[in-house]
Amino acid sequence: MVIRILSLAALIACAPSAFAHEYKVGEVLVENPWSRELPVDMPGGAAYFTIHNHESQADRLVAVSSPRAQKCELHLQASDSGMMNMQHTATVDIPAHGEVIFQPGGNHVMLTGMDKPLKAGEQFPMTLEFEKAGKVEVQVKVESADTQTGHDEHAGHQADNNGG
Repeated sequence: MVIRILSLAALIACAPSAFAHEYKVGEVLVENPWSRELPVDMPGGAAYFTIHNHESQADRLVAVSSPRAQKCELHLQASDSGMMNMQHTATVDIPAHGEVIFQPGGNHVMLTGMDKPLKAGEQFPMTLEFEKAGKVEVQVKVESADTQTGHDEHAGHQADNNGG
């Protein structure tokens, strides 16, 4: 009986690391990159993740690319005259000992020009480039639309001259 309890305790203790979906470059950690399955008539999508900067100096996300999309753009949630909008930005600052969250209804990577829609269960590569830490390739897991409910990932998007 004691052996079973100890075995179960060891399994529980190891579970978070066994299921972790993390990627590290330098002192920057990219955690849980994911996207949402989309209908076949949707020509684009979005990717989400959390960036942790364990360095004593700020860093900056300067580029994102993926062979799955012709174009990857950083979109940030911003306030314009009291209204929340999504706006394209060239870079995202990652504070020292801080984090930046990319999530539905907030900051995200906009994926456009995809030749086929995202399907639940698949994964695709995406490369994030940081000014100081360098490049890291992550695997973005595509989740079912039912898994992440209650969010409109493109709500607040403001049309810009780049078609975003």
